Amino acid sequence: MVSYKRHLAKSISYRILGTTQTIIISYMITGDISISTLFGGLELILKPILYFLHERIWYKYFKYGVKD
Repeated sequence: MVSYKRHLAKSISYRILGTTQTIIISYMITGDISISTLFGGLELILKPILYFLHERIWYKYFKYGVKD
């Protein structure tokens, strides 16, 4: 059995990894750490919101893979 704490820790570590990646790529493109951290912060806030909305739309409108 896997605890919810493990799933939560994995979710948080994945989000940190993704945000770090965004900051690094943004820095490589812009060469400006303040712009890169701004992009990372925006991504940190927007991606969970977009994921939530994506999940709700799939739940409400798409029955793909759902068995009665």
